[in-house]
Amino acid sequence: MPDIKLITENLADELIPSFERASGIYILTSFVMESGVRLLQPYLKAAAERGAEIKILAGDYLFVTQPQALRRLLNVDGRIEARLWRSYGTSFHPKAYLFDYDHGQGLMIVGSSNLSISAFKLGYEWNLAVNAKAEPYTFQEALNQFMHSFYHEQTITLHEESIAQYEKEYLAHYQKFPEMVRIITEHEESDMMIRGKSRERKESSSDTTAQASIQPRPAQQLALDALESTWEEGYDRAMVVMATGLGKTYLAGFFAKSFRRVLFIAHREEILLQAQRSFQHIMPERSSGLYNGMEKDSESDCLFASIYTLGMKKHRERFSKGAFDLIIVDEFHHAAAKSYTSVLEYFRPRFLLGITATPDRMDGKDVYALCDGNVAYQIRFIEAIARGWLSPFQYYGVYDDTDYGQITWLGSRYDEEELLAVQLREEMAERVYVSWVKYKQTRTLGFCSSIRHADFLASYFRKKGAKVLSLHSQTVEMSRSEAIRRLAAGELDVIFTVDLFNEGVDIPSVDTLLFARPTESLTVFTQQVGRGLRLSEGKSHCAIIDLIGNYRNADLKLSLFQLDEPENEEGQQRKVAITAPPGCLIDLEIGVVNLLEALAAKKQPRKENLLAAYRELKQELGRRPSYLELHLYGKAASREYHQEFRSYVGFLNWAGELREQDDAASTLLYEWTREICLYRLHAYFERKA
Repeated sequence: MPDIKLITENLADELIPSFERASGIYILTSFVMESGVRLLQPYLKAAAERGAEIKILAGDYLFVTQPQALRRLLNVDGRIEARLWRSYGTSFHPKAYLFDYDHGQGLMIVGSSNLSISAFKLGYEWNLAVNAKAEPYTFQEALNQFMHSFYHEQTITLHEESIAQYEKEYLAHYQKFPEMVRIITEHEESDMMIRGKSRERKESSSDTTAQASIQPRPAQQLALDALESTWEEGYDRAMVVMATGLGKTYLAGFFAKSFRRVLFIAHREEILLQAQRSFQHIMPERSSGLYNGMEKDSESDCLFASIYTLGMKKHRERFSKGAFDLIIVDEFHHAAAKSYTSVLEYFRPRFLLGITATPDRMDGKDVYALCDGNVAYQIRFIEAIARGWLSPFQYYGVYDDTDYGQITWLGSRYDEEELLAVQLREEMAERVYVSWVKYKQTRTLGFCSSIRHADFLASYFRKKGAKVLSLHSQTVEMSRSEAIRRLAAGELDVIFTVDLFNEGVDIPSVDTLLFARPTESLTVFTQQVGRGLRLSEGKSHCAIIDLIGNYRNADLKLSLFQLDEPENEEGQQRKVAITAPPGCLIDLEIGVVNLLEALAAKKQPRKENLLAAYRELKQELGRRPSYLELHLYGKAASREYHQEFRSYVGFLNWAGELREQDDAASTLLYEWTREICLYRLHAYFERKA
């Protein structure tokens, strides 16, 4: 190469030959992104294996460096020495790549490129590459300065503990400045720079070549890496838990590229059609087709099938058991239902992938068992907000003085007629309307208890001058797709619905959610909240307007919006006031605060509280729960049963839940049953890990 060379693109093409040749590799970079480590990983590994000395110094400035990138770097090879510069808010912005070839030869590259895919492959950068032979003094000075910086008192060795500490600070910073950090991260981690913008314009056109170049977003790439590792480790099934809005369907499409024939299963037509479009964007060269009530394509490379059609014996047996290399089940929390059992038991794919935002069920069926407890990747929406991948929220708790204790509870829901008698009143509709006017933004989804409730509120809002539609299975004046288009275009202010928008429908511009119904299912509530958290141009946050009364789960639902609290030495979660993550807001009317305090004051002594939690779960399941189910679905922490009663069997005996023969067996085999319970729970989480 010439003595001095300007490099403005594809820096990786200049770096890789040096990795293959150098006896010493020294990298100094402000920011380390997982995409950059992933690109360099095989070359770093090969260099370490042939004995090259490798030292990498990264910075924590502005908390752009990703903890997961540091972990990946740490796992490349134990012979690589990596350290982190603690900037303490002071600018730390160097970027240098030094390669020592011995005998006075080497290469120094200094410029604008951090350790990221954007800087190496996609972005427009300026870097000067200097031949060490032409500038021996400068090269040696650079090596000396690097070593001085590498072992500076402001640096710390990278290991799991130091990364964990950095991660805490990183997440706290994300929560405090979500928008700023999101922009910086996108700049470093994606192709949103000069040529990337051009590519983005092409992808929005109908050019299939441009569509084929679509790349995973950061959350998708993390999940994709985890899935690929799972596959390489020999697992044949796994689940991915990703918050609504992070692109689970696109993730599945990226993963599907490695398999010849793919079956995508869902329970809603909208999900099937959306998935087909997503897969076509990613793999335009593959054929795709539908297998549902109306269409029966059985030959395409990628098949998108309704569970209700495949649930019929004659339809699934049109295919051989091994017809598909990859089977993807969307909204995987449904897969424990009977409608899925025959399908999942029939087919024998090379890999089964379940994707969902809400894996936990309350009907006693273990979704985790369907993937052998193997959760390849998990990110909930609070963490996604902290990372700038979802919109922040402002939650407004509006007091509802309805006495829900007087309404009959039917095990999983309130009696509809009794509930309607309360809801279909002008004063209740007025309370909902006034709250909406006070906190709303531009586009609202309103969630109601029933069709009659949705129609009633739509009529009331319409009389007040709002542009409203009640959208449900009986709506005839407008199609669902047209309603979505009008809401996105601002031609509708509100769509009232029941459960249509829980899953599979994306309207990123929705910036207001209105909950006019009591929360009966935390899973459904989580799904509905996710409808408003997608990022969209011009959207600063999602306003969540929630009427809160003394209904079931009223006090528990707010925990959905908080980061997990650390545990104390006794293993119990500290009780704290309700606080929102930084960048978000939780604003409760005084009536709501008083209600929550009253509910807290009614908390029972520990044993009685454990018994109440057990009985509630037993009522939900319709039978005595197993210890694992108690752990997964119970309101009380499972460890508390062990702390209070030494074992689950001991609790059951105290609660009078054992039959006479159970009681005799538990007395005789107490230690054995105790160990079995603990062993099974431990084994479950070993598989999950």
